[in-house]
Amino acid sequence: MNTADLISVIIPAYNHEDYIEECLRSIIDQTYRNIELLIVDDGSTDGTFAKMQKMKPECEKRFVRVVMETQKNRGRCFTDNKLIDLAKGTYLYLIASDDKAKPRAIETLHDFLSRNPDYVLAVGDNEIVNASSERIYWGKHRETVPESEAVYKTFGDELLLNGPDGKHPDFGGYESLLKGNYIPNGYLYSRQSIVNAGKMNPGIFLEDWYLHLQLAKRGKYKYIPEILFSYRWHGKNTVLNPAFRDKALEVYRQIYEHEKEYCFTHGFERTWKRQWCKRFGWRAKWKNVRDFFKGKNK
Repeated sequence: MNTADLISVIIPAYNHEDYIEECLRSIIDQTYRNIELLIVDDGSTDGTFAKMQKMKPECEKRFVRVVMETQKNRGRCFTDNKLIDLAKGTYLYLIASDDKAKPRAIETLHDFLSRNPDYVLAVGDNEIVNASSERIYWGKHRETVPESEAVYKTFGDELLLNGPDGKHPDFGGYESLLKGNYIPNGYLYSRQSIVNAGKMNPGIFLEDWYLHLQLAKRGKYKYIPEILFSYRWHGKNTVLNPAFRDKALEVYRQIYEHEKEYCFTHGFERTWKRQWCKRFGWRAKWKNVRDFFKGKNK
């Protein structure tokens, strides 16, 4: 393993005063040593930035470089691009300010990427934790259930990544990602690859899916079936936000309109048309009408 590689941990922070200290502590505890820590608070209205500043002296002792900034609220894409511009590392490790990394996460992911230059991203499985950092388990619809009743014990299970019948044998392949995002959290990826892709697009609502489609054009993905990350499920996650659910169809439209030219010029035209028809063709419209009347008859 090339321990000389500098790794930039980038954290877009927003209204996570209850979790930011745990998040930072999980990075301080990383077994990989050559890390710079970059955090931008995106105009939090709670005590997030104050708690970041409280931990700054300890962070400066641990990391080779520390940047902690705050700004007026500009949104996730602007903040991500700012963090990418600040980064000097060979690889980026993105973590939300309410999540946690396992101690060997960066070391494990870097060990693979440093030995396999044709890969642009590596990621492990995620355990699921609640607001109190207790491990939880999911039923069929992401409801919390006892471990003995769990349908999904990890996020990788829910994404159908684990077991002999995994749904995504071509993990991280562009064509499979065009159907939807199934990449867990806590990934290490090539900084130069996302810079070459033009960084994040402010016009795309779902940043993570956009990121993976761009990186998949430039190299391969590796999934390591080991729990390397704690994904927090606390009722304020983006996917639970009514604004996100209301914009779900628009998310697909944005992505498919953006990717259309690439698909038509790189052999993915058939897949693009199939996915477009699935979301916006006559069958999709008929399903919406049918679901509407089913709802009225309940």
